[in-house]
Amino acid sequence: MHVRSPFLLAQLARVAAAATFIAATAPAHAANGGQAYPTKPISLIVSYPAGGSVDVAARILQEPLRQALGQPIVIENKGGAGGTIGTRYVASAAPDGYTLLITLSSHTINPAIYASLPFDTEKDFASVSMVASAPQVLVAHPSFPAKTLQEAIAYIKTRKEVPYGSAGTGSPSHIAGELLKLKTGLPLTHVPYRGGGPATVDVVGGQIPLLWVSLPSVAGHIKEGRLRALAVSTEKRTPVLPDVPSVAETVPGFNVDSWYAMFAPAGTPPAVIARVQSAVAAAARDKAVQEAFIAQGAVAVGGTPAELDQVVKTEIPMWKSLAKEADISVK
Repeated sequence: MHVRSPFLLAQLARVAAAATFIAATAPAHAANGGQAYPTKPISLIVSYPAGGSVDVAARILQEPLRQALGQPIVIENKGGAGGTIGTRYVASAAPDGYTLLITLSSHTINPAIYASLPFDTEKDFASVSMVASAPQVLVAHPSFPAKTLQEAIAYIKTRKEVPYGSAGTGSPSHIAGELLKLKTGLPLTHVPYRGGGPATVDVVGGQIPLLWVSLPSVAGHIKEGRLRALAVSTEKRTPVLPDVPSVAETVPGFNVDSWYAMFAPAGTPPAVIARVQSAVAAAARDKAVQEAFIAQGAVAVGGTPAELDQVVKTEIPMWKSLAKEADISVK
């Protein structure tokens, strides 16, 4: 059984208390005779295992959504295969708003690296809202000779090969590493791990000099000086580590955003989508929710369906192009 940290439990308690003050949005009416939505519990499918960053994001939202929608939010973890198992489950669910998906940015990476998927990422889902954004971060062991990204690039150019770790083949951290390699021509060699946890253990222990990983996985190590943060993957700096530059400040056009987002099965009534999105947006504006995400190394977003649609349509071809150029695939 996964045991959450006392700090996270305290954060969730604050969110639960603050959720009482989030105003419920106007009721939506589904297509079935104008019946108000929702009238029963809502299943929120998490595409990754319990205890991971996607699961934490879902639990931060759980109580605010319950307050806003007036029904229990039942979290179900259906992890595995890079998030595709839970995603497939939602793709085949009834489009009535009672089965929703919360997933990671792997949602737009998977079409690029899997030879085939049991769903169509663009056609089988209706976008609800971008929930939060959490950058990947390039970290180095303190013994690594470079203290900045510029110094790292200069140093790596003098070497025949420099390994970097990631949370696994096709993960956002792997994508960030290969994008940096392609944009700079650096002799970087990918070392895939089975998750960010084992990779972090090895870089802290000095077995590997560099690691791309989600910020929540290493925020504590950075603050305690066990790892040195060289750059974050998002286009702009993150308020979680405001003194750490973005890669784009040195390598123009670099942007890998590890986002969490909510989707519904395709065909879900627009009024239902609007109701849920409004509840997510209200939660994202709440200070306690914002602080809970910040504590996890993420920033609450609460964007519109159209904005999330644009992200999906932009990223799928972008990652397909990168995967082909870098020869990234999952057999």
